[in-house]
Amino acid sequence: MSVFALCAGSLLTLLLIGRMLQLRELFLSQSLTLWDVVCLFAYLSPFFLLLLIPIACMLAIFLTFLRMGTDLESVALRASGVSLYQMLPAPLVLCLLCTLAASGVSFWGLSWGMENFRATVLDLARTKTQLVLQPGVFNHDFPGLTVYAQQADPEKGQLHTVFVQDRTRENITATILAPTGTVHTDAAKGEIVFRLQNGKIYRQEDSGLSVVGFGSYQVRMDLSRLLSGYDLGETKPKEMSWGRLHDLEQLPTTAAIDAGNFLRKVRVEIQKRMALPAACIVLGLFALPMAASFGGLNRHWGMMLALGFFLFYYTLLSLGLSLGETGVLPPVVGLWLPNALFMGVGLAGLVQAARERSFDIVGRLAHLNFLRWRRRGGEGGDAA
Repeated sequence: MSVFALCAGSLLTLLLIGRMLQLRELFLSQSLTLWDVVCLFAYLSPFFLLLLIPIACMLAIFLTFLRMGTDLESVALRASGVSLYQMLPAPLVLCLLCTLAASGVSFWGLSWGMENFRATVLDLARTKTQLVLQPGVFNHDFPGLTVYAQQADPEKGQLHTVFVQDRTRENITATILAPTGTVHTDAAKGEIVFRLQNGKIYRQEDSGLSVVGFGSYQVRMDLSRLLSGYDLGETKPKEMSWGRLHDLEQLPTTAAIDAGNFLRKVRVEIQKRMALPAACIVLGLFALPMAASFGGLNRHWGMMLALGFFLFYYTLLSLGLSLGETGVLPPVVGLWLPNALFMGVGLAGLVQAARERSFDIVGRLAHLNFLRWRRRGGEGGDAA
């Protein structure tokens, strides 16, 4: 269990450090406390743990049995009459515990973390918006927008005598004047919305200048442009709760915009939420015969080898995700095929290892090197 905790903690730390570098502009642009940073990383952790728990389970079992083979502990156990099947309860218990943990993350933890992370980032955006909307000041903190309000109430989001210059569209500059307006954050779409009333739009294009009056006009800006490093667009299937995914799957195809592509992503996400927890058992059983085949291998090389196996598994899983989202393969086939393949290889290898007929790759390589050395030595002796 300690090996599992060490592997999971190390990999999670590395991934969070990488994400911190992606969100560095968010951290630098906001007055965040240490507690805010800890909370943000805690909310992001379930997103990574769904993938890290299976690999940590595989690494823990692989390295443990590899070390037992290197220290000849497994040989001593077999000599005393303990078969490989009698050693199975401990790794199986670990696999089941990891499966339960991954299921909790998949069905509840993932949506909880992403919802809270999104809400925290939106609150930071709202705070920054309140700070930059100072009365009587031309604010340039919104990319592509210049905002001026003679009077502003940041708490209520009310603006009076408003000037907005919109340069978000290429080759078009729109200058908007309005006596009143409001500003608020659209949490569902991840946007800041400036709603102006009873004003005029002076639009300058290549063809000339046009003036349009309006009763109500909205200027929307994606918050991801204000808080660089995180996409705050509409909620994606990978951020949704398990219940929400099932509700969307039951919708008629005509009930959603771009329904075909969206519903395929929903179905793929549902299968992924089930396939990854099951991968804990699959990869755990796969690691046992692999450790027997590579007995005597150095621990560092063993870890690289296990990571290589998981990279192959993840490549197959990613291919299944892509083919499922494009409609080439049914999501059930694309997402469960890697599990079926690794389970088949793992069970076949487990039977061979229990019969002590596993393919000793390290021993074979050492034997080949010895024969090569003898041949060179013999040739040298003949020449002498």
